[in-house]
Amino acid sequence: MAVSYHDIVRASRLLEGIVNKTPLVRSQTLSKICQADVYLKLENLQYTASFKERGAYVKLASLTPEERACGVIAVSAGNHAQGVAYNAKRLGIPATIVMPENTPYTKVRHTRSHGAEVVLKGAVLAESMQAAQEIQQERGLTFVHPFDDEHIIAGQGTVGLEILNEGADFDTIIVPVGGGGLASGIATAVKSRRPDIDVIGVETKLYPSMYEGIHEKEFTGGGVTIAEGIAVKQPGGKTLKICKELLNDVVLVEESAIERAIQMLIEIEKTVVEGAGAAPLAALLDHPERFAGKKVCLIISGGNIDSRLLAQVLMRGMAREGRLVRIRIEIPDVPGALARISTLIGNAEANIIEVYHQRYFYDIPAKQTDVDMVLEVRDTAHAQQVTEYLKENGYGGRLLGNTSLD
Repeated sequence: MAVSYHDIVRASRLLEGIVNKTPLVRSQTLSKICQADVYLKLENLQYTASFKERGAYVKLASLTPEERACGVIAVSAGNHAQGVAYNAKRLGIPATIVMPENTPYTKVRHTRSHGAEVVLKGAVLAESMQAAQEIQQERGLTFVHPFDDEHIIAGQGTVGLEILNEGADFDTIIVPVGGGGLASGIATAVKSRRPDIDVIGVETKLYPSMYEGIHEKEFTGGGVTIAEGIAVKQPGGKTLKICKELLNDVVLVEESAIERAIQMLIEIEKTVVEGAGAAPLAALLDHPERFAGKKVCLIISGGNIDSRLLAQVLMRGMAREGRLVRIRIEIPDVPGALARISTLIGNAEANIIEVYHQRYFYDIPAKQTDVDMVLEVRDTAHAQQVTEYLKENGYGGRLLGNTSLD
C-alpha cells in the first residue's frame, strides 16, 4: 500500500493543534427516521468547513525549504483550493490556485482571502488542470494534488483515526468518494485496527468513478450535480488501488436523495452541509434495508454550499413535502377581488408566497381572471382545507399538481 497506518499516525501527530478534532455526535432523530444508530463526524466544522485542511497541511509540511520558497500550485473549484491556500499562508508558502472561469465568486473570494493568487482559467476542471501544468513548468512550482498523493491520503486518514480513538463500536462507516483521498485514508486507518468495520463509499449516480474503477468498467461520469465536491470523472491511481482492496463496497445515490439529506441535516441537526457532505446520509435514505439496525458513522465531509443553492434546496424540500403548494383561483376581474381572496387565505391560516395574476394567456371569459398562488401550508391536508374554504366563500379553486422532485 502507498500509505500505511503508521503514516496516518504520524500525520495525526503533525496535525495536533493545527486542525480541529471535530465532534462525533449521535443523532437521535436521524436514528429514528433511518432505523439505524446514526452518528455524524462533523468535518464541516473545520475552519475552512472541510476535511481538506488535513491533507493540505500534511503535504505542505513535507516540502523541502527549496520547494517552500518556490511555492505551490493547485487546481480546485472549492474545498481543496481553500485548504491549500489557508495552510500555505500559515506556513509562509506562496500559493497559486487555478480555478475554472465559472467558479462561484464566493469561493474565489474565500480563496483569495487566504492570500493565494487565484488564476481563473478554463471552462471545465480539465482545462484548468492543463493551465496549471503550464504555470507549474514556467515557475518551477510544486503541484499539490487534490487526492492522489500519499501525504494527502495520510492527512485525510486522520479522520478515521479520530473515530477509532473515540472508542465507538461502529458496524459501518460511510464516506463520500470523489477522487478517493478521504476514502483511502479512512479505510487504511480503520481496517488496520478494526477490519470488522465495514467502510462503504458513496457516490452520486452521475459520477460513479470509483464504483466503475473497482468493477473495472469504463468511466462514464458527467452532468450537473449538487454534489460537485465528489464530481470526479476518474479516481487517482493510488486511491483506486487502496479503495479496491479496502473498501467493502461503493453505493450510488440519486440527486434527490442528496437534496433531502441536505434539508434534513439543516432542519434536524441545525448543521449546514454541502452536497458531497450530505451523500452519506443520502446512502441511508436510498438504501435503508442495507443499514437497518446497524451502528453507522456518517462522514459529513464539508459545509461549503452556495447560499442561493441552499435556499433553493430548502424550498424544493418544502414543495416535496406538501408544505409549499400551488393553487389556481377563479375570481371576477373587479376591484377588491384579490384583496378579498388574500383575506380568506389568511383566515385559513395559509401564507401567500407568490402571486401570478393572469388575464391574457388562459382561455377564460373577459370579465374573469385566474390567479395562481404559491402558498405555505402545514401539509397537503391543510392545503385541501384552504381550497374547500375558498369554495365555501364563493371562489372556485383547485390545487395544481407539483412537478415531482423525486
